[in-house]
Amino acid sequence: MQTFIALFRGINVGGNTILPMRDLAKVLEGLGLKNVKTYIQSGNAVLQSPSANAAELARKITTAIEKECGIAPQVLLLGFKELHAAITANPFPQGERDPKSLHLFFLDSIPRKPDLATLESIQTEREQFKLIKQVFYLHAPDGIGRSKLAAKVEKALGVTVTARNWRTVNALASIAAAAAEK
Repeated sequence: MQTFIALFRGINVGGNTILPMRDLAKVLEGLGLKNVKTYIQSGNAVLQSPSANAAELARKITTAIEKECGIAPQVLLLGFKELHAAITANPFPQGERDPKSLHLFFLDSIPRKPDLATLESIQTEREQFKLIKQVFYLHAPDGIGRSKLAAKVEKALGVTVTARNWRTVNALASIAAAAAEK
């Protein structure tokens, strides 16, 4: 069984596109996925699948959710090793002390022509960012909600992204590690 971390983009944010986690878990289990565990209401799940094809599985999940719940969220699936590598590569260890200040933006593909100059031009004095392969790291000590840079990441990179804070990323890694041991 392959362990995946599923990041659902744009559900349960700002009162829009509501999908209760118990409903999400039922849909995932209905697809024959095992050891399904959801984490907080913003669209995170750890699951196991006999298929190792992440792209195909993501399409199946989106289709099933649309059929059962009437919404079609984008789903980014990460393998446990991918998530662990993203955690290990964190270039801003100072952000780990305040896990809400450190965000990892997971990209659906490697950007061809990222416009990092635009992001540099709007970053505050205290913000730091770095793009490493398919993860964009942002340390925003003054808060991500106030960050003009955070609001422009997707457009500047030219690829679809979904972000999680450091606490969520590490919680998902712990859940995935426990699932992988089963």
